Amino acid sequence: MHSTPISLLERLRQRHEEGAWEHFVQLYTPLLCHWVRHLGLEGQDAEDLVQDIFTLLVQKLPEFRYDSGKRFRGWLWTIALNCCRERLRRKQIPIQSGEPEILSQAITPNVAEEVAEAEYRQYLTRRALELMQAEFQPSTWKAFWEYVVNQRPAAEVAEELGLTENAVYLTKGRVLRRLREELKGLLD
Repeated sequence: MHSTPISLLERLRQRHEEGAWEHFVQLYTPLLCHWVRHLGLEGQDAEDLVQDIFTLLVQKLPEFRYDSGKRFRGWLWTIALNCCRERLRRKQIPIQSGEPEILSQAITPNVAEEVAEAEYRQYLTRRALELMQAEFQPSTWKAFWEYVVNQRPAAEVAEELGLTENAVYLTKGRVLRRLREELKGLLD
C-alpha cells in the first residue's frame, strides 16, 4: 500500500527535515533574489538579505499553518519585505535603484499583488519541474515534456519514443500528480 507523501510545507514544520529545507531553498532562492532586487538591493546586500529571510523562515515555518483562505506567497512576501526594512534600518543600506519609495509603497496591502499571481505560479511550477526532473527516467520525462509542455500530440510523441499513446497519458498523469504533491500549499 502506498502512503500519501507529506507536502513540503508539512515536512518543513518538522524540525529535523534537512532534505525538505534544502529543497525549499533550491525552490525559493531565485524567487527571493528577484523580490529583493525588486525592492532595490543589489550585490552582496541582496545576497545577505536572502540569507536573513531564510534564517527567519527557519524560525517561522515550523509554526506556519496553511490557511486556504490566505496566500503563502503573500505571507512570504511580507516576511521578505519586513526583513528588507529591518536590514535597511539596521545598516543604513543605500537602495541601488534610486527609488526608495518602493519600500514606502510596499506598506500598502496591494503591493503583494504587484508580484503577479501568474508570474509566481509560473515561476514556482517551472522551478519545481526543474528540480523534479531527476526523479524520472529520461524517456518518461521526455514523453511528459513533449506532450504537456511542447503540446505535441500523444500519438506523435508515442511513436517517436516507442511507447503506446496510453503510456504517454499515464506519464502525464504521473508527473502532474507528483507536481501537485510538490506544490501542495505553495500555490494559492
